[in-house]
Parts: sequence; structure tokens; C-alpha cells
Amino acid sequence: MRLPIGSAMTPTEPRFYRDVLDHISDGVYCVDRDRRILYWNQGAFRLTGYKAEEVVGRCCQDDMLRHVDAAGRNLCLDGCPLTACIADGVSHEAQVFLRHKRGRRIPVWVRVQPMRAADGSVAGAVEIFSDDTTQHAAQRKTLEMERLAFLDHLTQAPNRRYLEMSLQTAFIEYQVHQDPFGVLVADIDRFKAINDDFGHDAGDRALREVATTLTRTLRTTDLVGRWGGDEFMAIVRHVGGETLSSLAERCRALVAQTGLRTNDERLVSILSVSVGGAIVCPGDSPEALIKRADEAMYQDKMSKRDRGKGRGI
Repeated sequence: MRLPIGSAMTPTEPRFYRDVLDHISDGVYCVDRDRRILYWNQGAFRLTGYKAEEVVGRCCQDDMLRHVDAAGRNLCLDGCPLTACIADGVSHEAQVFLRHKRGRRIPVWVRVQPMRAADGSVAGAVEIFSDDTTQHAAQRKTLEMERLAFLDHLTQAPNRRYLEMSLQTAFIEYQVHQDPFGVLVADIDRFKAINDDFGHDAGDRALREVATTLTRTLRTTDLVGRWGGDEFMAIVRHVGGETLSSLAERCRALVAQTGLRTNDERLVSILSVSVGGAIVCPGDSPEALIKRADEAMYQDKMSKRDRGKGRGI
């Protein structure tokens, strides 16, 4: 931060501290006991897409950030770190997934501290949150994939060619070291209806939002890419069937919590995916593994149509 030449501003002035907070990369906001937002810094705007004038005076649970945990549970209703901090007067930390203004889910690490009145009572809380993705590593990976034409241009996720090569590598490692792995196949539900009801631009945005959500939902050691059309594939390392099932359910839950911004700027919750998975077996081939995952995904989709929900693994 640079002060104007000859500036008389000192650290005792409130504007000095606001300027300091606006120049840090983390998001910072303060709330009163009713969780009404009193202050919102530039870092919060950069991470969420919401400007201060859009949120100050509103409650954080008013259909904005809509924090959820890894299982998709709405923390504004149960398990909110801010609420816990205001209630018990101690600091709290948690990994949560906030909803960006554009609809995507972003993993963030939050740290909450109580704010106290002169008499020592809890008057509110301040939350500091930071992007919890390995952004620098992801950027380097993206640049390399762009150079080698391994990136899907629409979603900016790895393309089918890159996935096929990575799957071959995973099979070689499995044959040599017996390193277990699995694949997940995810297909957007009612994708044709999204195109028909909201237009192909909305369909393209749906593909991008789902790709982003899946990438940030799975672990940094997993690879997620666009397999083709509205279908995505993830190569999931070092897992057994139970862990793969848990990751599949996590993908379903967090995509279901992801909104889509329409052409008229409405945020609608219309996204969901059917997911199927399979674990590599001795004597397996890439084609056989993918076929089993595809069949499980199809079962998941059919069970949703028949009974309203289903599990594809």
C-alpha cells in the first residue's frame, strides 16, 4: 500500500486500517451478534465476486455465500463457525465451500475470532477466509497442458486425450507397484433441458461450473477432465471402494449445491450429476474399467428417475 506524498494519515485513523485490510489477499468481514455484515474488504470481493455495497447490512446467510461442508450440508442452518464463535466466545477454524456470485463452489479455509464490547461481552465476530486450492500448482499444470494441447477449450479442464494418457500411466504404475486406483464418471443430469430452457450459452456455463466444482471437490492428487459432451471423468489415486464411494457422493452433493447464472442474471439451482465409479482389478484394461464405471453411472441415473435418488457405485 502506498500513501500519497505528504499524507498526514496515521495508524490512529480508522481509514488507515481499512486500507491495510483492503490490500491483503485474504477475505475479511465482520458481523454483529445477528450475523449482519458490518464490514467487507476487497479480498472478500475478489474471492466471492460480491462488492461491499452488495453485502453490508445483509445477513451472511441471506442466499449469498451459503457455506456448505464437504457433504453438502448447509452450514448456515447447522454448524456455522460464525454462530459457534458468537455463542461460545472462542475462535474457530474450518474448511468450508462458499458459493461464488457466479454460482461455482470454492473451497476456503476460514478462521473466526470473537469481537468484544467494552464490558467483555461478545458483540460479534470477524471471519478471515482464504482460497484453499493449490492455485500455483494448478496454474503451472494448466500452462503445461495448454502448451501440449491437452486442455479442453470450453471448460479449461484436461481433455479426453490427456485423460487417456493419464489412465495408461495409472495402469502401468498399478502393474509395477500395485498402486490401487479407480475412476469416476460423472454425467450432467437433464443437460438437454438446460440447453432447451436457458439456451446453449447456459449449457456452456453449466459445463464450466461442473468442471470447476468437480476439480475443487476432489483431492489435489486426483485428475478431473472432460471425457466428452456433458460427461466428465476423474482418475482417483490410492483408493478402495469405500473411499471412492465417499468421493462420488461428495461430487453429487457439491454439484447439487452449485448454482447457474442465467442470461438474465438469475441464479438458479438446476445442476446435478449422476456418478458411477469402478476400482481397478488384476487383469483389467482401461476399456473394461471405464465400462464398469459407465454402467454404474447409468444405474445411478436410472435410480434417480425411478425413485428420486440413487447410488452409482
